[in-house]
Amino acid sequence: MKPASFEYFAPTSTEEAQGLLEQYGEDARVLAGGQSLMPLLNLRLARPAVLVDLNRIGELDHVDLAPEGGLHVGAMTRERTVERSVLVQGHNPLLSAAVPLIGHTQIRNRGTVGGSIAHADPAGELPAVALALDAVMVVKGQTDRTIQADDFFETYYTTALRPTEILTDVRFPAWSANRGWALQEVCRRDGDFALVGAVAHFALSESGACEDPRVVLFGVGERPLRATEVEKAIVGRALDPNVLTEAGSIAAREVDPDGDVHASAEYRREVAAALTRRVLAEALEKANQAG
Repeated sequence: MKPASFEYFAPTSTEEAQGLLEQYGEDARVLAGGQSLMPLLNLRLARPAVLVDLNRIGELDHVDLAPEGGLHVGAMTRERTVERSVLVQGHNPLLSAAVPLIGHTQIRNRGTVGGSIAHADPAGELPAVALALDAVMVVKGQTDRTIQADDFFETYYTTALRPTEILTDVRFPAWSANRGWALQEVCRRDGDFALVGAVAHFALSESGACEDPRVVLFGVGERPLRATEVEKAIVGRALDPNVLTEAGSIAAREVDPDGDVHASAEYRREVAAALTRRVLAEALEKANQAG
């Protein structure tokens, strides 16, 4: 199929792009990598009157180390660029490990960090990692603002972005070298969206107790889920097999997944429990090695 007709603009600055969105409002859609939007256009599930293409805005394509040690990633940075970045590998290994799980190489060559996060697929890796890492979204509009990841993702394919706003940067906080981390997912085939996924990272105290844990599950609801009850159960405790089993059971109770043609709700709940145990165990092994 072919998309319905639309007016096309290719601005060369964020100011020009934001001005176009102000002019056309809800009639306009932003084109980033196009890996999600183009199929919707071709199937005519999306019919914008105006398409604002961000691909000529060079200022949105960058990976920088902030003075405080965090990573600032431009919204138009290709996923493949992040995947191959030595800077990302050294300063945020969790982000580096997540990107190769996105689709296939051809997808990552065109897909962008900002496009994936703004698309907000609840089974997507980058929204889950952004939530797990407490990332901050930098947004340009009539008034520029920043949005915490927990406030950015609202429901299925819906974020706190307004129709006249552009996501320009994603800021990942400084990464502590002594943290353990892991990301695992279950897919029907390599490159598919996750049926269920789990992300975890934490530090260990001198006594070996879990400190400052973050556990996020994805593919189990309308947005990535911060598993706060799991975090409460493991903080301050040594992650022995009994604690890991307990954490998995809590995760199964904390999620409320939908069933579909790919997996039942019961299956997703069981997989969420298993992946929670596995990512915590893997993160523990890495934390011990780092220590």
